[in-house]
Amino acid sequence: MGTDLTLTAEDGHTLGAYRADPSGAPKGGIIVIQEIFGVNNHIRETCDRFASEGYVAIAPALYDRTDTKNCSLGYTPEDIAIGRDLKDEFSWDLCMLDLKAAKAVMEGEGLKVGTVGYCWGGTISYLAGTRIGVAASVVYYGGQIMPYINEKESCPLLMHFGEHDKGIPLADVAAIDKAHPDAVVHIYDADHGFNCDHRGSYNEAAGDLARGRTMELFAAQLS
Repeated sequence: MGTDLTLTAEDGHTLGAYRADPSGAPKGGIIVIQEIFGVNNHIRETCDRFASEGYVAIAPALYDRTDTKNCSLGYTPEDIAIGRDLKDEFSWDLCMLDLKAAKAVMEGEGLKVGTVGYCWGGTISYLAGTRIGVAASVVYYGGQIMPYINEKESCPLLMHFGEHDKGIPLADVAAIDKAHPDAVVHIYDADHGFNCDHRGSYNEAAGDLARGRTMELFAAQLS
């Protein structure tokens, strides 16, 4: 369903991306933001699924600013270690330029654009909602929001967290909820990564519930 393309950011940096298009007229555009594992099969499948529901979906390759281009990792312990090392080379500020490049493509086609991000990408989606003027932002278990907790979102913000996520204390979730009274925050009987059916922590019930809520937000804000 999808194709690979090249985006150009405001600073001249070029990066890869995966794009999936619906069969009919699109309802809106969604920037799909990777975990620490790059634009891998799971992220591509996620784009395809959004496209099947009527949205243009673009996943920018955020690691292309490192020496590792076209990164696509699995979920083994070795892959996790590689992903963590790549993440440490990352710049939150430069990443916003890459998201804006994807946003510009879809806005140029007359679409309203939202973001959805998973794990590391969840924090990036949160920052997109505070920094680059998108129509909606969805956060799945974004574990690095706390340093940026006082940034104010400029769009509807929806957040999904797992009650049993050892990497994101529920006290942090409560603090995020309190700092963003206009946001909608849900906690699921699930672990970290519950949306990803490539992971052992996948929780179908939680994933389906969170996805339904996500699609309701996009239908309301992007169509």
